[in-house]
Amino acid sequence: MSTLARDLGRALGDHRVSGRPLDLLARAHDASHYLLHPQAVATPGDVDGVAEVMRACTRLGVPLTFRGGGTSLSGQALSDSVLVDTRTGFTGIEVLDQGARVRVQPGATVRAVNTRLARHGRKLGPDPASEIACTLGGVIANNSSGMQCGTALNTYNTVESMVVVLPSGTVVDSADPGAGALLAEREPGLHAGLLALRDRVRGDTGSVATLERLFALKNTMGYGLNSFLDHDDPVDLLVHLMVGSEGTLGFVASAVFRTVEVMPSVATGLLVFDDLSTASSAVPDVLATGVATAELLDAASLRVAQSDPGCPEQIRRLDVRRHAALLVELQAPDADALADARAQAEPGLGGLPLTSSAELTTDAAERASLWRTRKGLYSAVAAARPQGSNALLEDVAVPVDQLGDMCRGLTRLFDQHAYESPVIFGHARDGNLHFLLDERFDDAAMLRRYEDFTTDMIDLVLDLGGTLKAEHGTGRIMAPFVERQYGAELTGVMRGLKRLFDPEGVLNPGSVLTDDPGLWLRDLKTAAPVEEEVDRCVECGFCEPVCPSRSLTLTPRQRIVLRREREAALARGDHDLVASLDEDYAHDGVETCAADGMCAGACPVLINTGDLVKRLRSEATSPTSERVWRAAAGHWDGATRAASAALTTAARLPDPVPVGLSRAGRRVAGEEQVPLYDPALGPGGARREVLSDPAAEVVLFSACVGTMFGGGADDAFRTLCERAGVRLRTPDDLPSLCCGTPWKSKGQVAGHERMAALVRASLDRATDGGRLPVVVDASSCTEGLLGVLDGVEVLDATTYAVRHLLPRLTRSTSVPAVVVHPTCSSTALGATDDLVALGRFVSDDVRVPDAWGCCAFAGDRGLLHPELTASATAPETAEVQAMALPAGAAYVSGNRTCEIGMTRATGASYRHVLEVVEEATR
Repeated sequence: MSTLARDLGRALGDHRVSGRPLDLLARAHDASHYLLHPQAVATPGDVDGVAEVMRACTRLGVPLTFRGGGTSLSGQALSDSVLVDTRTGFTGIEVLDQGARVRVQPGATVRAVNTRLARHGRKLGPDPASEIACTLGGVIANNSSGMQCGTALNTYNTVESMVVVLPSGTVVDSADPGAGALLAEREPGLHAGLLALRDRVRGDTGSVATLERLFALKNTMGYGLNSFLDHDDPVDLLVHLMVGSEGTLGFVASAVFRTVEVMPSVATGLLVFDDLSTASSAVPDVLATGVATAELLDAASLRVAQSDPGCPEQIRRLDVRRHAALLVELQAPDADALADARAQAEPGLGGLPLTSSAELTTDAAERASLWRTRKGLYSAVAAARPQGSNALLEDVAVPVDQLGDMCRGLTRLFDQHAYESPVIFGHARDGNLHFLLDERFDDAAMLRRYEDFTTDMIDLVLDLGGTLKAEHGTGRIMAPFVERQYGAELTGVMRGLKRLFDPEGVLNPGSVLTDDPGLWLRDLKTAAPVEEEVDRCVECGFCEPVCPSRSLTLTPRQRIVLRREREAALARGDHDLVASLDEDYAHDGVETCAADGMCAGACPVLINTGDLVKRLRSEATSPTSERVWRAAAGHWDGATRAASAALTTAARLPDPVPVGLSRAGRRVAGEEQVPLYDPALGPGGARREVLSDPAAEVVLFSACVGTMFGGGADDAFRTLCERAGVRLRTPDDLPSLCCGTPWKSKGQVAGHERMAALVRASLDRATDGGRLPVVVDASSCTEGLLGVLDGVEVLDATTYAVRHLLPRLTRSTSVPAVVVHPTCSSTALGATDDLVALGRFVSDDVRVPDAWGCCAFAGDRGLLHPELTASATAPETAEVQAMALPAGAAYVSGNRTCEIGMTRATGASYRHVLEVVEEATR
């Protein structure tokens, strides 16, 4: 542990301070191209804890930086001293006034908040593209906006009140009527100083003109001094100055936002122009038609989009040369209003210099495809970057009538500095451009090129009356250039503001303001090649909110960056660090990974970190373990029956006996080898029954987890098929077969290959060479079988039931309410809608928890590491337990081990949804 971590821990008297090398290195990385390594990581759990950390750092004279989602791109979430995790303990969301307002804590993500608001037809105003992972703390700290909100609905204009913790530890709730008196009493210098700075700004006509000009644009450069023009009261000034302050003035413990209406009637279209100059110059005319969005895509963007298999037909059919496009959207509260908006817009759109007529669609799938193209640009370009390079995403804004000049100027600079395949896109309606470059920082010549290009780009933007940062925040990258944009007087006001709030200078030094003109060229992140999965990672953190182990050990991003840090330590000969990382990574990185693949669905470059972990497990497997698992593949019938018998025997004994025996075994053989017995498991199940029907329409592949852990999915599906008149058969050696997931999850390659060969041969016979479909009664096994078979249709039982059984079944009874737990496998299979549809077949009240996620039971992972399942299910459990449900409500899922995990977590009895359907159709 570092000395600073020990000192901070003593000062706080709190165990939530870590100086362990693995924790420090894992949390050092964010989405920016900068890298600093903290000496301590603090994880306070409440407002008082944050205040105590701030007071302790002030006493020790050490800086601290707050970190939420780590999606920031400008280097404002880094520290070489104390990094404060403000995500883990601050995830609260409270919907107010039927969704008209919402109170959020800084660790809640934009997507989580919007999910809670969706049932009210509302959403947050800020709509950053990183909504899946960016937290509200970061949204406030950066004054985030996005594709549609512009400046009217950004953070600054939709935040209503805050609870702010100042560096001294003073807590101010701006919604409290006594907040002004409290601020004047406890922070008299700050209270008076805010009024003095307000008057100073207002008294300088040049300052007023500059602020009015710059804040008419999207502008996150420097502090939000427009607050001094818009507000009079010190408390109001404090609240609005916190917006965009990047954690340099204080900590926002919670905030209340005014929400905006979700427009349900929408039409989306792509306007294609001959070139970027024409497209960008046409933006004022496009905006005059009343469109809500106008997203710019240059030729490189369109070519990248065409490489996506899901590319919309409008883009696929383009012969892209120098073309550019604007993605536009009309929004209205209902169909009639949308028709009126189209009628008003179409004449103006028709008069544009387009390569083809404008086509606006209301089809949901077509619209989603178009937006997928726009939102996926960063990922597509970043994934294709050269190995060892960084993907740099920058943003600027200029007046809309200068957008064409800005595009032409950027293109000239790309050519002048020899950047290959740069991409320009952005929010054209706001004059806000993003551009994406590939750059290496381990090459002196490339670093000079980057420096020269950036210097020229700054001149270009400022000459056009623009801002150097539109929505990504000032950070370290633009802090040295604040005075270039604002001049000496306003920069002086900013420095005075910083001194008022943070006289000791402990909060996030180097961000927003700096005295170091070369700061932006220091601590740049390099990306030395390590391994395929790791090298593609852009460290954006999009994977983290869906990771089951995120609050227990490591996230996918952290698992990946630790591989990079280990390689770097090895290269410089730091073998002690390598040994320390290896020892801790075995548990935190490998053993407690659910390997469920949920991260791949969130990752912009499609990395499945679970596959990386499975490979690492394979590399670590012993010859003895490999022989045992390979042998098990040839004797699986006996192995599953033995497991069933063991559970049945254990269930008959007094609970302390099997629990004690399993704990003793874990002490001897290790937690990764011996499961911890849980009395809630109950007895084992029956051996799978073989069905032989020459006239069968379907081959049933019952999951072996039913034999080991019981459950009624197999019997329910067979009964429902009988009622629906569907004839079944099974493989003739079904009890000896498995989808292969246990071997794959544990990295047992030889055993998996042996079982896969047995399954392929057996199902070739059972399906008549692939003529019949295969149906599986556990979603994880469906996913596993799809990875084994080729040329055979494999369906999850929930999907088959919706398509082929429900139309032939009649509901005889209903269920008062159904709570559905989707699984990671149903998500990967696209079968979650079918799971919900089966719930709706039996009940008019079907609830899917907003906070649902992978339960992390992951086969036997929940038995080997029950703390993983407890951590992963905590948010969903809290929501389920808070539901007001009628008597007789059913709790359902689509996978036996997930049912066990959710039953353990919530105390409610989860069953396979087909069991409930079977009972309702008797």
